[in-house]
Amino acid sequence: MLNFVICDDNLNILDKFSSILENIFIKHNYDAEIGLKTSDIDELLDYIDENKTDVLILDINLKSDKSGLEVAAKVREKNKDTYFIFTTAHLEYAMMAYKFKTFDYLAKPVTYDRLEETVVRLFKDVNGLPKKYIKIDNNKTIIDVNDVLFIKRDGMKLVFHAKSRDYETYSSFNKIQDSLPSNFVRTHKSFIVNIDNIVNVDYVDNIIYFDDGSTCDIGPKFKNDLMKEVKKHGHFE
Repeated sequence: MLNFVICDDNLNILDKFSSILENIFIKHNYDAEIGLKTSDIDELLDYIDENKTDVLILDINLKSDKSGLEVAAKVREKNKDTYFIFTTAHLEYAMMAYKFKTFDYLAKPVTYDRLEETVVRLFKDVNGLPKKYIKIDNNKTIIDVNDVLFIKRDGMKLVFHAKSRDYETYSSFNKIQDSLPSNFVRTHKSFIVNIDNIVNVDYVDNIIYFDDGSTCDIGPKFKNDLMKEVKKHGHFE
């Protein structure tokens, strides 16, 4: 059983996270429990000293003499295996959190779907299911390929549109394409699409649809190859 601990200085958020997590555990039949939810840093550190803590959901901007990052440093000194999930209303702190081998960070206000996506991915990681990753930003950022819906060229930048957020980097479109698995198909001069995540294709208006409401264009040059790949993978009639 995985033991989750939640620390946030907002009691309403603590209750919300606790309720969402319990629902996720039940929905996916996960063997997990919430061992502690607290707004008190001393209580948190005392608990972690005495109890196995598998997952710590921690607010970065705690109203305390210690930030969430300082708390994480203390926890990491004693426990090298705890999964950290940081929450913050200030995304500029998010990159600082990765030095603690952070599993994910969640921008407030955190939605049910966003927390569920993270927890599901965490259990896949714990259970050792095979994953493939894309490395961007000179290998500093790693994205699960299954989460990527499409990649868009935007001027000098590439935008990786994933299920939870967008990632931006400066890189060559051709270089990225050569490193991708076979389910990523060029559909336009500005789009590479993960055909495993397509929900519909309109070959009349030349539009690809995804379940988050986003779309990609189909260029005439790439249309026949896309149709062959979609048919081969059996996604649509």
